[in-house]
Amino acid sequence: MKYLLTTAALLAAAPTAAQTTPAAPPAPVAPMAAPAAPPQVFAPIPAPDYNTDAAWLCRPGRQDACAVDQNVTVIAANGKAKVVKFRAEPAPLYDCFYVYPTVSLDPSPNSDLNIGPEEKQVAASQAARFTSKCRVFAPMYRQVTLTALRDVMAGKATAADRKLAYLDVEAAWYDYLKRDNAGRGVVLIGHSQGAGILKQLVAGVIEKDPDMRRKLIAAYLIGTNVAVPPGGDVGGDFQRVKLCKSMQQFGCVVTYTTFRADSPPPANSRFSRVEMPGMVAACTNPAALGGGKAVTDAIFGAKGAGLASAPMGPWTTDNAPVNTPFVSVPGLISAECVSNGGFTYLAVTVNADPADPRTDTIVGDVTVNGAILKDWGLHLIDMPVEMGNLVSLSEYQAASWRGVPMKEPKR
Repeated sequence: MKYLLTTAALLAAAPTAAQTTPAAPPAPVAPMAAPAAPPQVFAPIPAPDYNTDAAWLCRPGRQDACAVDQNVTVIAANGKAKVVKFRAEPAPLYDCFYVYPTVSLDPSPNSDLNIGPEEKQVAASQAARFTSKCRVFAPMYRQVTLTALRDVMAGKATAADRKLAYLDVEAAWYDYLKRDNAGRGVVLIGHSQGAGILKQLVAGVIEKDPDMRRKLIAAYLIGTNVAVPPGGDVGGDFQRVKLCKSMQQFGCVVTYTTFRADSPPPANSRFSRVEMPGMVAACTNPAALGGGKAVTDAIFGAKGAGLASAPMGPWTTDNAPVNTPFVSVPGLISAECVSNGGFTYLAVTVNADPADPRTDTIVGDVTVNGAILKDWGLHLIDMPVEMGNLVSLSEYQAASWRGVPMKEPKR
């Protein structure tokens, strides 16, 4: 699936430190070398008008990136497969506000507002499944592009404006509240850059406004670092909004960054730790909010984790075709929040069984020239490893928010 064109996807195109530096050529005598070309200048991109539907990637009641095929092939441990057809909820009782990760391939440092295939693909894979429970609103925004991040990683100057990206999402949030909310509860959902922007929105706006805080069912801030005191559930990045500890709790935060259990974050990892003194990175496991290890309801892209990952091999030993966009492999994935070497993260285990016909491996590591970049962990599949859990959790939390809590399933 091409939806996972996150920051990591750009690494495959960026030069790596491991490459051999060629010997310097002899100094030219004549003619003099031509001066370097000036940096490309891009015209300012007008601010989005969220009163118009064109400024939204997803809105309820129309055919768009969140109204696409979500059918899943479920492969049991014995290799038997069945297709489960997706059904959007015709009358959702709550809303979801989704901000997508770094996906734009625009050449400018901040993206334009044209809906391209990369935005459609990521919404289809990260947000559309929530339409089985909620109305989904997803604004386009002038995000920092993959192009700009490539320049930064190569040590080049960039004119990328992170504040511009944030202010767009903040404006979309206010427009949603004015035009669409009508007192409904809302789940915030974001990944990577999108999660970071929502973290800023919660800390700077929602926490400080009692009415907004009352509307918050939960904030799913996936693939970003949220600071909390060691052993605590509030303080650090947030002063009022706590970490979620049960499926019945609402007005709280779910957040984690993902690594393989047998490949913890190395010292240079950008994920799973925070710079705020005295604080650690938060981790809440949607499959086990009370703690401990649990089997997850993972829903993967049938073809793999995107351009920066190795392709996914056969899902079963007989190489049976999978004709749906998504695959579920019940019991194959377990996850647990762990602390190790100053990092706190969601440790993912593949419950491989060589005796059964299902795959014993999953893809999701960031690879460059065939080498795995361990500092990125499983950032490409942060959401897929818990996708079913996140969708289900939103329903439980929304029910509690409405005052009609649902009985939690047994683990």
